[in-house]
Amino acid sequence: MAPVPITIVTGFLGSGKTTLILNLIPQLPHTYRIALLKNEFGDVAIDSQLASSAAISGVRELLNGCICCNLVGQLGDALETLRKDVVPDRIIIETSGSAFPATLAMEVNRLGRETGNYVLDGVIVVIDVENWKGYDDTSYTAKMQQKYTDLIVFNKWELVDERRYEDCLDRVGDLELQIANVKSDRGRVDRSLLLGLDSALAKDGDSVHGGYSKDKQPHDHSADHQTEVEVLSVNLVSEGDTSKSVNLDSLETFLLSAPKDEVYRIKAVVSASHPLASSNGDVDESACPSGSIATYILNWAFGRWTFTHANTSLPAPLDVASSRANSGMPTKHVTILRMTIVFARGEASKWKSRIEKGGMIEQEGEGGFLLVDKVV
Repeated sequence: MAPVPITIVTGFLGSGKTTLILNLIPQLPHTYRIALLKNEFGDVAIDSQLASSAAISGVRELLNGCICCNLVGQLGDALETLRKDVVPDRIIIETSGSAFPATLAMEVNRLGRETGNYVLDGVIVVIDVENWKGYDDTSYTAKMQQKYTDLIVFNKWELVDERRYEDCLDRVGDLELQIANVKSDRGRVDRSLLLGLDSALAKDGDSVHGGYSKDKQPHDHSADHQTEVEVLSVNLVSEGDTSKSVNLDSLETFLLSAPKDEVYRIKAVVSASHPLASSNGDVDESACPSGSIATYILNWAFGRWTFTHANTSLPAPLDVASSRANSGMPTKHVTILRMTIVFARGEASKWKSRIEKGGMIEQEGEGGFLLVDKVV
């Protein structure tokens, strides 16, 4: 059974963590099951009552302590309870504002290695631009903590002038680390950036592309709201031959070369003749025997990736007939890779050219037809 992906959301009290999570729920398939583990001080868990009413499948609380300190020993028991009772597609851990993401991320990684039941998908820090004064220091300890942050979400930036927001960016820049950042849209960030791809989402073909298409924006923006990210849709098709595979050596080179400050997430469903090792060196033990073509889920998030066997088939590329009618692509074709790449603003066109030049995403052996479209 595939490990349950875990997303950690942290930030100071009132930064908008719960709002971010609640705005994520409507973007997910109706059958998708999220379990929420909350760490709060005090014994009146108002946020948990709110979250329970928002179609979250299960909530467990760790109260009166910091989850990265005196409650860290309870984390394994809490996760196991959620995994067994809720059978979630994903677990979200929402921490108290004082929790350090590094300690928590390391503990999730340890539990994942020991049990095989969990995998860390991402660590998200929410910052209230209106009230945030910046990091207390830029010491080695502060930098180490931020190395375990994958994405900073700037919240409530609409309530301040541009100078305040620029000051906030400068303080983050003082850490001299490559940390992806994005501005929320009144507490909302597109799921393609917050979540990686998992088995449940891969069952829905459109979910591979996070709900994006060439003719549909991820959500209704106001007329003057500029999206914070850019997205490429990549499809690799074979000329009607179901025995073809993606060239994993080229794919791994691409994954290793993607800089975290330009590329935020890479999600794909891939046909391959053998599994690709995850970034930590692990190989999915449930994979099919070497030499047989199987479907795998690739989830690259801020420099880390997993490559897991999936009981799903690859959907056809979006809008192939209409968008590529005169491109020379064969009438009979089989999709062997379907990928979404989420970039920082201004990076997609450059990477589109690089991918189209070849050598990054290609079929094993000769042939293959590559479709690369900028959808956002």
